[in-house]
Amino acid sequence: MNFIWTIAFMAIVGAAIGAVTNHLAIKMLFRPHEAKYIGSWRIPFTPGLIPKRRDELAKQLGKTVINHLLTPEIFKRKYFNEEMQEKTTKLIVRQLNEKILLSDKTIADWLKLGGLENIASMANKKIEQQVDIQFNQLKSRFEHETIRELAPVDWQQKADTKVGEIVAYILEKGEGFFDSEQGKITVKNLIDDFLSTKGTLGSMIQMFVGESSSLAGKVQPEILKFLRSPGTKNMLENIVRNEWEKLKDRPIVEMIGGFDFEPVITNVKKYLTDQLAIEERLGHSLVFYFPEAAEWTQTKLVPKLTNFAFIEAEAKLEEVLRKMKLEDMVKEQVDSFPVERLEDIVLGISKREFKMITVLGGFLGGLIGIIQGIIVFITG
Repeated sequence: MNFIWTIAFMAIVGAAIGAVTNHLAIKMLFRPHEAKYIGSWRIPFTPGLIPKRRDELAKQLGKTVINHLLTPEIFKRKYFNEEMQEKTTKLIVRQLNEKILLSDKTIADWLKLGGLENIASMANKKIEQQVDIQFNQLKSRFEHETIRELAPVDWQQKADTKVGEIVAYILEKGEGFFDSEQGKITVKNLIDDFLSTKGTLGSMIQMFVGESSSLAGKVQPEILKFLRSPGTKNMLENIVRNEWEKLKDRPIVEMIGGFDFEPVITNVKKYLTDQLAIEERLGHSLVFYFPEAAEWTQTKLVPKLTNFAFIEAEAKLEEVLRKMKLEDMVKEQVDSFPVERLEDIVLGISKREFKMITVLGGFLGGLIGIIQGIIVFITG
């Protein structure tokens, strides 16, 4: 009977010791959270294993994440593939169509979203200001510059070559006029007017030469002869050319002096604002101006941009991950993570396993107690 009690006692004691020591060992992984001191002497095994090795744990976790969990190969395999690229393209196209390209919002609405309001009135006012500015600049140039300075050289050269043509045209029209019946009447009227202003002398001339109509018949051929003479053409060309040279050296403002430009400026402003019709144009949506934009972006623009973005991102992936310093980020997060919270997470995940370790410790302790009891009984 003593043998059974001895064995049972030793088994219970061994089981209790094994269970308690295993349970204590598990607790010592985390507790105490901080070092304990008696005076200046730190109590051994404080703090617990994980709090004590927290820095090393953070470093190892960071290295593990970089070397095994978040490697460039994993990112490339998971995100840089044709399926992901196709999904990205469809997403971008859908968002572009819904939000922008096929939206009912007008251009004015988009500008308003960007903080720009009353664009039409502002643009019209700006146009009027520019017209005034350009006119004032032009007027200032006219006040100081001559035709020779302002007009292009090739224009002036072309005008110089036209002097002969202009004189020939004038002589041709003059000859045709004086050779007509109306020309004869004009010559007669001119003679009558001339003689009437001479009083007695005019009467004496009429008495000697007869009526003015007969005198006009004599004068008319002489006029035609004068107009057809080469010397007349040369003379007129020299006169016109000299006057043209003088004209080129005069300020343009002298030739347009007294001309009221205000109605012209007003009409230019009105014409520009009417033709531009900015307010009306801003009242249309993007699809009104670009009806093929949705198809073009879907078939050409977005696929090319997405493909380019994926290629560039994949090429720069390792550099980006290196610059992100994920290892340091993980280390910082682990360092800042409360030990109590870390303990709750670990125990929450492995609670059942830790209980089994405690039970296993009790079982082994009890088994060892039984063996010790048997040894004591045999040797006793």
